[in-house]
Amino acid sequence: MGFDIPEVRQSYGAAEVAHYGLTIGMGQDPLNMRALPYVGALADDSCVMPAIVNVLGHPGFWLGNPATGVNALKLVHGEQGMTIHRTLPPEGTVIGKTRITGLIDKGEGRGALLYSEKEIRDAETGDLLATTRGTIFLRGDGGFGGPQGPVKSVHELPETAPDHVFDTPTRPEQALYYRWNADPNALHLDPRVAAKAGFERPILHGLCSFGCAAHALLAVLCDYDAERFGSMDARFTAVVFPGETLRTEIWNDGSFRTRVLERNQIAIGNGLFKLRESA
Repeated sequence: MGFDIPEVRQSYGAAEVAHYGLTIGMGQDPLNMRALPYVGALADDSCVMPAIVNVLGHPGFWLGNPATGVNALKLVHGEQGMTIHRTLPPEGTVIGKTRITGLIDKGEGRGALLYSEKEIRDAETGDLLATTRGTIFLRGDGGFGGPQGPVKSVHELPETAPDHVFDTPTRPEQALYYRWNADPNALHLDPRVAAKAGFERPILHGLCSFGCAAHALLAVLCDYDAERFGSMDARFTAVVFPGETLRTEIWNDGSFRTRVLERNQIAIGNGLFKLRESA
């Protein structure tokens, strides 16, 4: 709980904004005039994909630091959430500060849950732009004598059929692109590391899949208007391999989930999206 994660000061502009949008599958339709502003394609229109806050001011793979005491080969990204407080300008400088907000000991052999939060602030004004939330499942680190609860509750999805579906094909090399969003964890890049972690090949970053779901929500529930994007929270339930197709199923009340189409397996579940209150 006391481990200090250094704050990160980061400037961004058109290149970073466009790169992020491309790494989560935006721009695949060259005629989609609502999506093209998010990948820098239109000289007279530029927008920032709200989910970029997950990678702005990102401290990198800090859990790989031996000083944390974490077995980095056995950690899994369990949940992710974000809240947009102010629409991000097309360029600027931000400061990201990440801190650990909780630890749950699930017991020896059962692992632990680590909760964290990152605040993104405008470096000049100090205004809070966004807050992101994450849960990491530490598969090899239970039994340390910590608190056993409470565990965060999850959103229950409707039992009815979804009102909308949105497909995002991923590319075989997508993780190799996405890693430049300050996430060079070798689990997503090096087949040898993936094998040691128990996977047949490198897996897609959870935040990449999360970004693909955010794109679906921006398109379906916000009509590509970033001003309307408020918050989203979800649980990661299965790995995604680069090259698979992600289908995000969305209900009008903001509930959503994302499945791997080829395996008919839910990769992101228990999702809940909310419009921004000021929108």
